[in-house]
Amino acid sequence: MKKDIHPQYNDKVKVKCSCGAEHEIGTTAQEIKVEICSACHPLYTGNKRFVDTAGRMDKFQQRLNKSKKIQDDLEKLRSSKKSEPDSKTEPEAKAEEIKTEEPVADKVDEKKDQSSESK
Repeated sequence: MKKDIHPQYNDKVKVKCSCGAEHEIGTTAQEIKVEICSACHPLYTGNKRFVDTAGRMDKFQQRLNKSKKIQDDLEKLRSSKKSEPDSKTEPEAKAEEIKTEEPVADKVDEKKDQSSESK
């Protein structure tokens, strides 16, 4: 090995886990902190544990609950509107309007044709 180009190797460095467990390993780092170790990992323990440091699980649950609420409200509207023939919910009416309109690309092509004819 060449001298003075390699980092210093430490034989006993503590690896600290968020569960409180500590292990000693050999590495070039001074100290290592981890979120999951063999003492708390679900593969080794058999317990389910969610590590959620950024609140992603809560955000997902909120979106899921909101989506379910909207779907339930739409279903209630549809069931109440079934008694009235030819009635559509607002999202269905908007979707039908969009389908009946000319595509934007066709409008652009028509404008190009008109401008080329006037030249």
